[in-house]
Amino acid sequence: MKPFFAILAPSIFIALLSSAAFAGDANITTPAPAAVLPGATADPHIAVFGDTFCLYPTSDGPGWNPPAFHGWTSKDLKHWKDAGVILDLPRDTKWAKGQAWAPAIATKNGKYYFYYSANQNIGVAVADNPMGPFKEPLGKPLVAKGEYRCQAIDPMVFVDDDGSAYFYFGQGKCMAVKLNDDMISFDHRAVKAIEQEGYNEGPFVHKRKGIYYLSWSEYDTRDPRYSVAYATSTSPLGPYQKAAGNPILQQKGEIKAAGHHSIVQIPGRDEWVVAYHRFHVPGGDGYNRETCISPLRHDAKGDIIPVNIFEPVPDDFIRKTKP
Repeated sequence: MKPFFAILAPSIFIALLSSAAFAGDANITTPAPAAVLPGATADPHIAVFGDTFCLYPTSDGPGWNPPAFHGWTSKDLKHWKDAGVILDLPRDTKWAKGQAWAPAIATKNGKYYFYYSANQNIGVAVADNPMGPFKEPLGKPLVAKGEYRCQAIDPMVFVDDDGSAYFYFGQGKCMAVKLNDDMISFDHRAVKAIEQEGYNEGPFVHKRKGIYYLSWSEYDTRDPRYSVAYATSTSPLGPYQKAAGNPILQQKGEIKAAGHHSIVQIPGRDEWVVAYHRFHVPGGDGYNRETCISPLRHDAKGDIIPVNIFEPVPDDFIRKTKP
């Protein structure tokens, strides 16, 4: 008997081969790619400033009670350098002692603004460069525990093309508001809830071709249903329409608890990556997680294609995608 491919028209054979290769990549379940940061880290916020990528994670561990934040830098998304402690809560703030969770960063007016969770409040600190040293300008939380009908954690700030900045936060409910130009204040009466079915934590906003993408984590990090979903809008404050193709990031095979993500665009290209945490492979749990990065893609309609968590960032990704 002749091999099956020998009796196919060349164009059909090529199409089948391409489809098989794509399906094989999408269904890889072993081995899990290596984490990009050493040790136990979670809730990574990824950003790019100039030609330098930056990561700001939570330092993970029993009790979820780290007292400080570290920053990490990379030129290629593969090799990361620890910049050390960029904000120590007992040393650098007047009100926070621990539970240093889920930070985020934004830049405006030549300054860098570091938003962070601490003792179930949200704070803000300011520096002249992305790795600090960061100083507290307020002497109190930006959002106080119990101020809104959500847990005051998981801040994220999106700066739009016109320089307007929008602040998102909350576990249990996503709250949003436009920041004042100083980036450290807002009209507390203007805070609104962005209602999304399934929302739990970790809001993140990115913009592509005039569309705003709000993404978040559903369920709890220790729940096997933990995953990332998204919605879209033509306005940073919504209303947002939840997408049909959810979830876009979830556990599979030996990779458990993939979630609490952030997204960044490669400068000058329509190329994107997503940073997220998972349970340590092998043997991780809710207090022993690690940071990973994978490519994130949009299809021709602008929908986010579900992320293959077994696909690491290629070694030559930055070289290929430089403008």
